[in-house]
Amino acid sequence: MNIIDALLSRRSVAAQYLVEPGPSQQQIDAAIDAALRAPDHGRVQPWRFRLVRGPARAALAEKLVEATLRRDANTPSGQIEKLRSRASVPLMVAASATLKRDPKVPEIEQVLAAGAGVMNLLNAFHLQGFGAIWLTGPNVYDPAVWAVLGLGSSERLLGLIYVGTPAANTPAALTRPSREAFVEDWAQ
Repeated sequence: MNIIDALLSRRSVAAQYLVEPGPSQQQIDAAIDAALRAPDHGRVQPWRFRLVRGPARAALAEKLVEATLRRDANTPSGQIEKLRSRASVPLMVAASATLKRDPKVPEIEQVLAAGAGVMNLLNAFHLQGFGAIWLTGPNVYDPAVWAVLGLGSSERLLGLIYVGTPAANTPAALTRPSREAFVEDWAQ
């Protein structure tokens, strides 16, 4: 498969379909190296990746449950169990952006650079045969979760990335929209 075909086949795989085996340390290192090659105006290097593996996955899942229930004690039990079940995914990555005061590089450019790093990470895992999904939601925006993950005061959590091997029963990829709805020529 050529690179364009590989990129066109990348998709998000729901966490419940991500199973063992997960990526080896060498495969994780390759994906992180790819993430560090994202565009980076001013070389501010805003991206940060916290790897959550082994027993730490269940510990983080419980902290996410606690944060969810703290925000809404009436959260449906199905949603709580979904959070807990994600602890079985082989690898969790908490992706964040460390923002710096820089007169040449606005905060938005730093967040975009870190987001581009996450996309490179997702593509690198895909190109190595793994499935992944980048999830956000209320826990990603909760300062209590930031504290659990040890984020600094200038750091913003961008999401949790779940990585594993797509299960045999993974649903087929959704059809992507036609590019015509998103592209137009500009002329003066």
